[in-house]
Amino acid sequence: MVFGAIEAGGTKFVVAVGDASGKVLKRETYPTTEPAETMKYVEHFFKQYEGELEAIGVGSFGPIDVRKSSPTYGYITSTPKLAWRNYDIVGALKKSFSVPVGFTTDVNAAALGEVTLGAAEGLSSCMYITIGTGIGAGAVVNGKMLEGYSHPEMGHIMVRRHKHDRYQGNCPYHSDCLEGLAAGGAIEKRWGKKGVELAENEEVWNLEAHYIAQALMNYSLILSPERIVIGGGVMKQRQVFPLVRQKLKALIAGYIQLPDLESYIVPPKLEDDAGITGCILLAAQTKDENKRSDTTTI
Repeated sequence: MVFGAIEAGGTKFVVAVGDASGKVLKRETYPTTEPAETMKYVEHFFKQYEGELEAIGVGSFGPIDVRKSSPTYGYITSTPKLAWRNYDIVGALKKSFSVPVGFTTDVNAAALGEVTLGAAEGLSSCMYITIGTGIGAGAVVNGKMLEGYSHPEMGHIMVRRHKHDRYQGNCPYHSDCLEGLAAGGAIEKRWGKKGVELAENEEVWNLEAHYIAQALMNYSLILSPERIVIGGGVMKQRQVFPLVRQKLKALIAGYIQLPDLESYIVPPKLEDDAGITGCILLAAQTKDENKRSDTTTI
């Protein structure tokens, strides 16, 4: 009995099968090109497990439609990746495989992975934030992934511009939102080099921490997560973590008592496997939910 997982990213699809505990048994990676090409590889991978496959969990780049009552549930919607705009990824999988399909964002899946088996294991709530090419965040609250009329889009909150920052912002929708000012693309355009080439430049990371700390203050005041896990390519610069903790403490200014910041703001324990692990766990959850639904109907 195996569970399928798809971490659908803007540059690559990671597909895997795993067991109910979240352990990855086999995985492959394909480039994100056009749906017909990429999904052909995905379907070929899972065809190897026909008869064993119990469910598939999908954690996708967005925006996506997660409302099960919506006529476009299961679609990737207004993505800047034009070939994938309004693509029914859940419908495509259901046509090929007669198994339940769970669907959420890539960052919600990563949050589920980290709260179940990673840096927030044993807690009932956590946030997972990825800071890379873009910025996204997911949350698990009381054991459930946070979703409402849509899913969280916490990378697009507004933050106060640093008084010395003259960069206009990189977001095509909002210009100087959090993603527009602090994602990897913004760092490269502001400074003329990729973040990895700027590792020794303290000014770069102090400015980055200025924006990240504001976001964490907002998230902490609104959601009160028990732990905040921050991953993504930008955060591989581990020198950012102490700067963010320091600036968050200053911003909170004693208004609320946060947990110990060393254990409150942490890198992912599952590292680059947080998303695909969460997708396996989502598949197992989806199978259980379908089983309970069938039992209730009977």
